[in-house]
Amino acid sequence: MKKPDLPLTGGCSCGAVRYRIDAFPLLLYACHCTDCQRQSGSAFAMSMPVTTDAFHITEGAPQPWRRTSREAEVTSWFCGNCGGRIYGERGSRRQSINVRAGTLDDTTWLRPVAHLFMRSAQPWEQIADASICYEAMPDDFKEVAELWHRLWTS
Repeated sequence: MKKPDLPLTGGCSCGAVRYRIDAFPLLLYACHCTDCQRQSGSAFAMSMPVTTDAFHITEGAPQPWRRTSREAEVTSWFCGNCGGRIYGERGSRRQSINVRAGTLDDTTWLRPVAHLFMRSAQPWEQIADASICYEAMPDDFKEVAELWHRLWTS
């Protein structure tokens, strides 16, 4: 796989909100929890943590929706026109944000290295690659981060 060139760019479906990412993502994982299924309208959501200082809104003004999750307050940022979710922030993790990977302009290089909340995954799902699977949220993302690093440095 070819590592994508920086900066990465993306935005919502209607193009009203655009962003730029200036540093390579920290991870890429698929979350199969029931919250992500409901919010994405699909079987899972792909989350791509990036450092907060590497993420920049270049057009538009996303709108927030706040809720309390299991561990902290979560703010999801959406396009006010088309309703597309673009990224999310957790009060407990201010150093990074989670970009919805499907909002990137180029998604051809995306390969999640982990699948979270497999206990609530749809029964027909089959994980075809060497990803790490967790029944719930891992206590530590160290193993996942190491796998992500190996994927892109080998």
